[in-house]
Amino acid sequence: MTDTTSAALPRTLSPSLFLFAIVYGGMVVLAGVLGNKQVALGDWLAVEAGIFPFLMLVALSSSVSELHGQPTANRIVLWGFVPLILSILLTALVLALPASPEMQPERLASFDMILGQSPRLMAAGIVAYGTSQFLNVTIFSKLRGRTDSAGTSTWLAIRGAIASALSQIVDTLLFVTIAFYGVFPIANLMGGQMLAKVALSITVIPFVITGLVALGRSLDTRNPG
Repeated sequence: MTDTTSAALPRTLSPSLFLFAIVYGGMVVLAGVLGNKQVALGDWLAVEAGIFPFLMLVALSSSVSELHGQPTANRIVLWGFVPLILSILLTALVLALPASPEMQPERLASFDMILGQSPRLMAAGIVAYGTSQFLNVTIFSKLRGRTDSAGTSTWLAIRGAIASALSQIVDTLLFVTIAFYGVFPIANLMGGQMLAKVALSITVIPFVITGLVALGRSLDTRNPG
């Protein structure tokens, strides 16, 4: 009799990949919720707060690419569609169900307003997410090259900043155009979003990526899969 027990056992994930995958799925869902608030960055720029979890997605996918390779990072991005689409479907279900008569009307109105996104906004989020995240992984991985500096923290930070800035410009172009073109003038919104994302990509993301990569290597060294 052939022993098939080993074939049924799950493959072991490294600690870093397990942790980053869990956080990645959470950030995919959280981005859509936080995007309902506009935050002020100084006295001259207001952006939707969803850019913060989206930039975390960039940092996580880049870190996975650095630690586990581009194909694995692409799979993380692909599997990210699962919590994204499930959250949309579950939200639609909850909105369609009748509210309890004991629920306060103002709370119900706020809930419906925050979570009741239009199909156009949902489509914009899905398209922008997939395109920008795959683009980020591709640019980040291609910049690594075969040079002696490929593994240094400085070059890691530079690659992260370049890939994040370019992918988030594309993300903004797609999302704002699909979601709001024809509804109101989008030039100012698009310009502000791009400026904020590029600024954060250059000033913050390099440190987040180097920190995540260092954390991942530490986890995998202490607890090898």
